[in-house]
Amino acid sequence: MITVYCDVCRKKMDDPVTNRSFFYYADYSVCEACKDSLEVQIKNQVRNKDPFEMDWYEKYVDDIFSKAVQKGKA
Repeated sequence: MITVYCDVCRKKMDDPVTNRSFFYYADYSVCEACKDSLEVQIKNQVRNKDPFEMDWYEKYVDDIFSKAVQKGKA
């Protein structure tokens, strides 16, 4: 039995299923609710970015997740 904690909301997930009940982003384990919330934030910024640059995107995603982990909320 494995127990994983969401790095953002600190919610405990017993017997998690990878890519179904928790997700990995960089070095973070994230529950589905937090993942959805963070993806909405990312999606809104990506749609407005012109021209799109992959380096910018990678840095932006890292910043969003690290800020969410520090604050403890998505």
